[in-house]
Amino acid sequence: MKRAIIALIGAVALIAVLSAGCGKTGGSEDGSRSLAQTFSKDKPVTLKVLADQVPHAELLNFVKPELASLGVNLDITILQNDHGNEDTDNGEFDVNFFQHQPYLDSVSKEKGYDLANAGNIHVEPIGLYSAKYRTREELPENAVIGIPNDVTNEYRALKILEQNGFIKLKADLPEHAATIKDIAEYTRKIELKEIDSAQLIRLKEDFDGYITNTNKILEAGIDANSALFREGKDSPYANILVTKSSRVNEPAIVALKNALTTPEVRKFIEDKYKGAVIPAF
Repeated sequence: MKRAIIALIGAVALIAVLSAGCGKTGGSEDGSRSLAQTFSKDKPVTLKVLADQVPHAELLNFVKPELASLGVNLDITILQNDHGNEDTDNGEFDVNFFQHQPYLDSVSKEKGYDLANAGNIHVEPIGLYSAKYRTREELPENAVIGIPNDVTNEYRALKILEQNGFIKLKADLPEHAATIKDIAEYTRKIELKEIDSAQLIRLKEDFDGYITNTNKILEAGIDANSALFREGKDSPYANILVTKSSRVNEPAIVALKNALTTPEVRKFIEDKYKGAVIPAF
C-alpha cells in the first residue's frame, strides 16, 4: 500500500511537470503562473544560452529580469565561431539563438544533430547595402555585388536580386538552396562575388553593393534602413530558439520562449530597430 501511494505521488508530480511544459506558450499570464510553480527564486534554474550579439543578446537581456523573477536565470554567451549547433547538441549550452529554420535544417542534415525549433522570435531581413550608392537605380552597369556563400543565405541573396529585376533563377530549384550556377539569366549586367558572410562588411569598399543579414549590419553600426532593397515582412527566415529535440517542452525553455514573445518584446523590437528587425510572433 505504501509503495502504491509513493508511486501515485510520483505519477502526479510527473504529470504536473509535463503539463507545465506543454501548456500555454503564448506568454499569457496563466502560462507564466503555471511555469512559476515549476521553479522559483528560492529554487532557480539556469539556462546557458549561446547567442549573436545583435539583436539576439539584446532581446535576451531585455527579458532577463522577468525570467529571473520566475526563477529562470539566463547565462548568456556571445557566439564567436561556427560551433553553435555542435555546442548545443553536445550539451555545452541549453539553447542557442542565432539562426533560422532552413539553416538549422541544412546543418543538422549534414552533421546529424538532434536539434529542434523551440520558438520563432524575429526576422532579420537580408538586404543589399552599398558604401558608394544610395539607391538601386544608382548601381552602375557591370556593378560588382558581394553575396554570402553559405547555402541558405546565398539563396536568399539570389532571390532578392531576382525580385528586384537583376537575375532570373532556374525553375524547380531545391527549397532554400541555390548558387550562382543556378542563375538562368542576368536581366541587368552585374558581376556576383561569393564571399564568406563574416567578411562581406569588412570588404564592402571592394563592391558596388553587398548583400548581408541585418544582425551583421547592426553589429557594424550601419543604419539597417540604408538598404537599397531587402526582404519584406513575409520572409520565411524567422530567427529561432534552438535546443535538443528532447528538451523543447522543458518548462524553463518554454518560459524563455514565452518571455520573448510578449507584447512588450514586440514593442521593444519595433521601437529599437524601426523595421530592421521584425517580430515573428
